[in-house]
Amino acid sequence: MDASVSVRNNGGAQVERAARGSVMKGAARAGFAARGVIYLLVGVLALQIAFGDGGEQADRQGALGEIAQRPFGAVVLWALGVGLAGMALWRLSEAAFGSAGSEGRTWKKRLPALARSVFYAFVAYSVLALAAGSGDGGGSSDQQSKDVTARALELPAGQWLVGLAGAGVAVAGLWIGFRAVTRSYHDKLRLGAMSRRTRRLVDVTGVGGGAARGLVFAAAGGFAIRAAVDYRPDQAKGFDDTLRSFAHTPAGPGLLAGVAAGLVLFGVFSFFMARWRKV
Repeated sequence: MDASVSVRNNGGAQVERAARGSVMKGAARAGFAARGVIYLLVGVLALQIAFGDGGEQADRQGALGEIAQRPFGAVVLWALGVGLAGMALWRLSEAAFGSAGSEGRTWKKRLPALARSVFYAFVAYSVLALAAGSGDGGGSSDQQSKDVTARALELPAGQWLVGLAGAGVAVAGLWIGFRAVTRSYHDKLRLGAMSRRTRRLVDVTGVGGGAARGLVFAAAGGFAIRAAVDYRPDQAKGFDDTLRSFAHTPAGPGLLAGVAAGLVLFGVFSFFMARWRKV
């Protein structure tokens, strides 16, 4: 009798774990797909700016505004918001229970997962608020960066805080680019289930997209450091202003076009992650 009860209990627990795992997998894949849509649109907006035909902001707010103007835009925004909420939930589960891989249960994996969960929860909330007509998609990234920098500079040791934060963002950008170029994302993908052509496409989008994304983060961090050194919060730049700054380098709009194309590639890479990521 006890043995049969134990078997039933174990079986029920296994079914429950399998169901929970399926929910988390679906949430993660929906989140990657939503991220892909946003980066794809940001890249397209940046390309329009590079070719002198863009008025929208090349950041998340601009991408969401572009969606909202389209037919069934509200429906798409709701879908994106739910997908990003799924990403936040999945990252939270990684922080609580660990992720896939030999080091998935270590704190060096759990803490970044928790930070990503908080970030995606904020983004999901801003998108859902916009879909419900009670928000603006989080506001301009440029104005947000200036406001946060101004408040931080007023704190004791504010210049050091802003400078260290900028250095952290710059280092994170370089790390993102390095991991993309070295194709470290291979460890997170089910490469054996892909065809040779699919693997080539994954590498083209993963390397090009990751390098462009890392460059934008590194540049944004550099602007934050400059704002701290000069004690001028107006020198801090969000995603849109950082992208536009590439057009004012010696390389001109061509560099902006290259980075924008890379962001489009990263959007496509996110779709590959939605399909092939180990969850």
